[in-house]
Amino acid sequence: MNETLAFRGPVTRWQGEKATYHLLTIDGAAAEAIAMHERIRRFELGGRRGFGSVKVMATVGGTRWKTSVFPSKTGEWWLLVGKKVLKAEDLVAGDEAALTLELL
Repeated sequence: MNETLAFRGPVTRWQGEKATYHLLTIDGAAAEAIAMHERIRRFELGGRRGFGSVKVMATVGGTRWKTSVFPSKTGEWWLLVGKKVLKAEDLVAGDEAALTLELL
């Protein structure tokens, strides 16, 4: 059975060398639950996924998509939010977003 987490946080804009990204930073109890899920999966599979990522089914508002969350060096996790999601949910950097993650 897959674990489901709920989280609220601001949409952050990050300017990379080649592109602009929008993301949600997941911290606190939700981040701890994702980290534990990743450790269990690594133990079961004998290795980790690329960048230590965890597969998820993400839902923001009425938009649902399959993606991955990525660990930061500070213990937080990042979910990249694409332009299609931002447009569909009328979100811009600084807006608060409600997120549901189903850990796969």
